[in-house]
Amino acid sequence: MELGRDFDPRVGRRLGALFDGMVRERSVVLRRICPSRCEEVAAQRFLSSPQVTVSDIFEAGSVGTVRASQGRRVVVAQDTTEVSFARALRRRGLGPGGDGRTPGFFLHALLAVDAQDEAVLGPVGGMIWTRDQEPVSDRKSRAFDKRESRKWTFGAEEAAARLKGAGQIILACDQEGDIWETFVRCPASVTPLVRAQHDRTLAEKGPSLFELPRAWLERARYDISISPRKVGEKARQATIAVKAGAVVIRRPKTTQEGPPTLALNLVEAMEVSPTPTNAPVRWRLLTTLPIDTAQDVQEVVRLYKLRWRIEEAFRLLKKDGVGLEETQVQDLEHLFRVTAIALAAAIQVLQLVDARDGGPRPMSDLLDPSLIPAVAHIGRKLEGATQRQKNPHPEGSLAWLSWIVARHGGWKIYGKPPGPKTMAYGVQSFMSVLRGYLTATGQLP
Repeated sequence: MELGRDFDPRVGRRLGALFDGMVRERSVVLRRICPSRCEEVAAQRFLSSPQVTVSDIFEAGSVGTVRASQGRRVVVAQDTTEVSFARALRRRGLGPGGDGRTPGFFLHALLAVDAQDEAVLGPVGGMIWTRDQEPVSDRKSRAFDKRESRKWTFGAEEAAARLKGAGQIILACDQEGDIWETFVRCPASVTPLVRAQHDRTLAEKGPSLFELPRAWLERARYDISISPRKVGEKARQATIAVKAGAVVIRRPKTTQEGPPTLALNLVEAMEVSPTPTNAPVRWRLLTTLPIDTAQDVQEVVRLYKLRWRIEEAFRLLKKDGVGLEETQVQDLEHLFRVTAIALAAAIQVLQLVDARDGGPRPMSDLLDPSLIPAVAHIGRKLEGATQRQKNPHPEGSLAWLSWIVARHGGWKIYGKPPGPKTMAYGVQSFMSVLRGYLTATGQLP
């Protein structure tokens, strides 16, 4: 992780050490990720430092993402996850979770995905907050900027500000993001792609938003892969019928913000023959992306599917990855900082697992390209005599780096491809070897 402005170098090194430790150990427990008591104390001091805020850490995590997004068409997936602690221990400042009882807090995060090759580029930003212990007034009586739903427009603004060099920014939101302000406050450089939750009133009298497609002709019918919703499940195939058309929705009566009406495109994707054991696909997607051809309509569906990558990142953030909910950090602000670092660590593991099967992404998504000669020297030591025992990926690619990291994690080339645990162990060994090589060759003081 790279701090984007001038900080004490010791602060930057400490942030990097915490990040590397989380990736290496797949843990946020300080005693596990810090090799000594001195390192643990230094980590605690960093988490208490007034020099670095949670926002600074999110920005540091996005530095590589900003670099990787230059000139590219990018899907920014945003979503919220709850971090709960059934045993609050002596933690201070936690609020009620989604059930109103379990102590915890909430993380709203943004993840950039390359729209062309569907590779994860990295974190874009986020916000973390707790809910008040006391009941709050009805949300309709509060100004929009005082509501929790403000997170959706924050995400659009954050993406626009951070990814100025991207060729196009497409903001993908699930049904919770279907609010009027998501569309009317969306920066000009950001294209919204939102799964509709509300059967909105249209400008012209007649059918509602959800009823209107019944009269439309089918634009395409094809098979798509549905990502598994939990660990242990397999992806499944579903045949969907897709319709699309232009709509003009009317401003809700609960707000006076924005114009009286808003012109959007609606793409409806429905599963043709759903099975009783699976929730059927029923996506109604509101966007300003083009829908002129059948290919355009299928592209809208494909881009929305990339939103699922942030769900994978959340899984790696918790028990299937770095184990955020196992942290023993007690102070709320410290918890927030650990969470911001842990999110970037979880996403890096996801990137390495993604790259194991090849792809065009460069190593510079994760490491400075000036390190390619050093990585190549280390990687050659891991190759065998036969063609199968050699790194099959182009030098300097992320897949090439992933192969080397996996080998350091104990992957034997044969059998199953390396998973998150192997990659995390591999980072530990690989980074130690890389530091040693750079020190021995005088490239690292």
